[in-house]
Amino acid sequence: MDDLVDLVRRSLSESAAEEFAARVDEQAQRLRRDVAAGEYDTDDFAVGLEVEVYGVDAGDGDGEGREEGGRDDSGRLTDLPESVFAGSLAGELGVHNAEINTDPDVFDPAGLESQAEAFRRRVSEGRDAAAAENRDLALDAMWTIPPAEGSEAYLSAVEEASGVVVAENMHRDARYVALDNDTLRHAGGEIAFSVPGADHAFPTILFESLATSVQPHLQIPTAERFPAYYNAAIRTLGPVLALTANSPFLPPDLYNRVDDPRGLLSETHRELRIAAFEQSVNTSANPKVRVPDDLKTAADVVDHVVADDTFAPFLREWVDEDPDGVQGRHWEFDHKRGTYWRWLRCVIGGDPVDGAGDERSLRIEYRPVPTQPTVDDVAAVQALVAGLLRGLVARDHPLADLPWNAAERSFYAAAREGLDANLDWVTVDGERTSDRETVYDELFDLARAGLDEAGLSGDRADDLLRPLERRWAARTTPAAWKIERAREYLDDGLDLTEAIHEMQRDYFDLSREDGVFADWL
Repeated sequence: MDDLVDLVRRSLSESAAEEFAARVDEQAQRLRRDVAAGEYDTDDFAVGLEVEVYGVDAGDGDGEGREEGGRDDSGRLTDLPESVFAGSLAGELGVHNAEINTDPDVFDPAGLESQAEAFRRRVSEGRDAAAAENRDLALDAMWTIPPAEGSEAYLSAVEEASGVVVAENMHRDARYVALDNDTLRHAGGEIAFSVPGADHAFPTILFESLATSVQPHLQIPTAERFPAYYNAAIRTLGPVLALTANSPFLPPDLYNRVDDPRGLLSETHRELRIAAFEQSVNTSANPKVRVPDDLKTAADVVDHVVADDTFAPFLREWVDEDPDGVQGRHWEFDHKRGTYWRWLRCVIGGDPVDGAGDERSLRIEYRPVPTQPTVDDVAAVQALVAGLLRGLVARDHPLADLPWNAAERSFYAAAREGLDANLDWVTVDGERTSDRETVYDELFDLARAGLDEAGLSGDRADDLLRPLERRWAARTTPAAWKIERAREYLDDGLDLTEAIHEMQRDYFDLSREDGVFADWL
């Protein structure tokens, strides 16, 4: 504990901030030059994936802890012990969080198949490790069945040591703790969180760990063309988020201003993850979590990170990590990029990809998508995003002509209303439209075009996109399913807490089965 506190105090010192800024500036100069010179160009497109999950109690099957009118106590949020991370899982902010990553592959038929197989295998391995501890991993976007002490107590439990706040249910990583303290410092000691039905003030950023995400990555071969993909991708954020929405409920014990439960079901956001993430860390004058600005050149990605507010600076020699190659040459810049939390961002450098380049690469990290219900749903999202971005540029589609502020408005409308949102789009003929039929017809057509560019046959592209097309055909999403299922339980006479918990356990049962969300309909 003493070492942790000392390192956090060093991070928050004025001298550390000065040295960190100097190193970031020096590294940024080199990166601008190298990116402009084509040093980060690669041989081909590549794809990768990050998926966040959370741990739940597997239950003992004996009915202890049974809620009145409900099932046993399984599904409660729980910590994930170190044994679960012995394999391919990595820790995240909360002690209940884990992240599953795939190694990147060339964006071609074999690469997408490798991605899906790797993710499926790592989920299975993680679940096996969790089962040995009487736990399970939830492929879900927001936990709603709290631990025994309740959500507010769990998310608010902190201790102080030498002026440093340490959240009890946060991983004891000095960089997380430093980030927490710097964010609190900007917020004046507590962080407000407000969504329909709930108003709170927390003494830590840990409420960000309510939510989890799927983050597809797409490596772009040339720096010259990178802005075209990035700017087009910004215009897709709203429609893709609307189609994948999966976090309409908080844990019900956090609702402290609900007079009418059915009214809450109508008013709640279809994607509360957006509000949870933004409000947990947007405490400085310049919000860190938001829709990013357009790029004029690839070097702009460097300038945008440098201009971003610095939170919790770290110096390379303070930690045990000793990365080789590209990452080691711009370690402090990469640390700052790690807190550049736009809903779309560029990653400079990465892992070598056989057939697609070495560790010098530029890739888009697509960040707004919530974790999806099944392994195959995640594979469908990865194919949709990669195909869509590639198809937009391959077809020279004019979507990037949509004004930035219209794309931003669409994104937040999608977070609030899901598929009912009024989404802005530019058609293949260059016409502005908000007709959802047109939007999604073109979105799936462009995704097929991009998959075709990557060598995927029509049948294979159909197989990959079908789970999401079935959602659109049914005009529903996981979020809408959750709301409707909770409404059914209310109609059966359960109260709001019981209705949400029963819905959540139904979700867990179905998400463990083979297939996709659309099979639940």
